[in-house]
Amino acid sequence: MDLRENIKKVRAGIDAAARAAGRSPADVTLLAATKTQSSDTIRAAIRAGVTVCGENRVQELMAHLEDNAYEGAQVHFIGHLQTNKVKYVVGRVELIHSISSEKLLRAVAAQADKLGLVQDILLEINLAGEASKSGFSPDQALGAARLASGLGGVRLRGLMCIPPAAHAPGENFPYFESLRRLAVDIRREMMDNNIDIGLLSMGMSGDYFDAVAAGSTCVRVGSALFGPRTPMAFTHD
Repeated sequence: MDLRENIKKVRAGIDAAARAAGRSPADVTLLAATKTQSSDTIRAAIRAGVTVCGENRVQELMAHLEDNAYEGAQVHFIGHLQTNKVKYVVGRVELIHSISSEKLLRAVAAQADKLGLVQDILLEINLAGEASKSGFSPDQALGAARLASGLGGVRLRGLMCIPPAAHAPGENFPYFESLRRLAVDIRREMMDNNIDIGLLSMGMSGDYFDAVAAGSTCVRVGSALFGPRTPMAFTHD
């Protein structure tokens, strides 16, 4: 695996997609999804130019923080977060991408209040209504955004989605477009709140080109950088 070359290739693809859409490549962040990766691999990725890492599992996050593996980069939490694990994540990551329910939103806000800080968050939107995935429905998104804006412990920065698995290029573009339009609608409805919710976390290894074309500001890329995932190093969240 040539990690540096993989990062260069993905970044070039992101830049090309942005330019083709009339966007600045600087407006799109490459987040390295480091699920199952070792601390040494994470350090190597940062040396090779990665500036943002994203963890899916709380136990891996804690282990890598203890190893100081993220030095020189931001760390985000991008996986499913259980309310009883909130205390291990709030205040330890720059951004939580996966706020998927009112219960979780309130739990994160309460923990942040307890710590005397404000946690940046994204609302996870289940665009396709898949039973296997968590997240607010599009119809619930505005209400969740309004709730977040009224909670002192969190700062809503935008939206995130994980669309159905794509089997062909372009297949997920309509979902990405839908999330972008939803964000526009929420901003319009909440103009009086003067909120900045311009972040759109969408696109992964197989569809980041389409996500950038649709307006993504952060693509979460794992296998295109690190190769096929190794078996899970941890068995519990």
